[in-house]
Amino acid sequence: MTPTSLKKQARSGPMADKLFGFFAKLSAVLTLSLLAAILTSLVISAWPAISKYGFSFLTSTVWDPVQEEFGGLVMIYGTIATSLIALIIAVPVSFGIALFLTELSPSWLKRPLGTAIELLAAVPSIVYGMWGLLVFGPVLAEYVQMPLQAAFAGVPFLGAFVSGPPVGIGILSAGIILAIMIIPFISAVMRDVFEVTPPLLKESAYGLGATTWEVVSTVVLPYTKAGVIGGIMLGLGRAIGETMAVTFVIGNFNQLDSLSLFQAANSITSALANEFAEAGEGLHQASLMYLGLVLFFITFVILSLSKLLLSQLRKGEGAKT
Repeated sequence: MTPTSLKKQARSGPMADKLFGFFAKLSAVLTLSLLAAILTSLVISAWPAISKYGFSFLTSTVWDPVQEEFGGLVMIYGTIATSLIALIIAVPVSFGIALFLTELSPSWLKRPLGTAIELLAAVPSIVYGMWGLLVFGPVLAEYVQMPLQAAFAGVPFLGAFVSGPPVGIGILSAGIILAIMIIPFISAVMRDVFEVTPPLLKESAYGLGATTWEVVSTVVLPYTKAGVIGGIMLGLGRAIGETMAVTFVIGNFNQLDSLSLFQAANSITSALANEFAEAGEGLHQASLMYLGLVLFFITFVILSLSKLLLSQLRKGEGAKT
């Protein structure tokens, strides 16, 4: 390398760093600006509903476009209930899949099985919705809902959760469909972070006589907890924001008669998909935008809680040390 080329390289280095730093800052500022713009547009569009209903919108179950009376409790409840059901089902299954692929699966099975699971993420959501309505719904009604109602008939408290007509659509059906949809995302993230664990740590634990579960619980999970929680939050965000699959199987019923998991309900995303195109300008459209604003804040709260959980885990590690 000639002195001239070295001189050019020395001159171009600082400039390249400055350009890289400028574009990195620009990307960060642009992202925050887009977020602020989305939040501002939602508040402006929803302001007529906010000014009329205030926080009572969050506790009212009335949704009557004819009388222009709107409340979002049914949609909020449907969104949270279906997402929690999906998470309760998907997290253990995803953990088992990731554990099998990283610790127990034979080498010849890891790649095809991992690819097959990841292919589930490529299935369009409308296909899940049609399959849930035409195939899974009748199966759920006949082999799950009817036996549960027969088993818990007359049982206080528990009977209320399985009451209602066993038609195969409702909160439980939507939650199970969402669980099937988010399993590939959570399991893929868990598998990747499990594989990041240094082999030396696991081999040392095995050398001391630890079982597979002890290695996973005392070595792998503490080392990868940030990635695991991140994968769970990714799946939860996917479940909260899903639209078409939920629209097919939740029933789109804007009343909350009971706490039954079998009853037809509605969610924020399905309400927006069904009504926004036909909503006229005014209070109806503003109420739908209010629902979008509520969904925005639900996502923000979930993200904040996940960050708080991670910080508490780190503090706990420091205390133990």
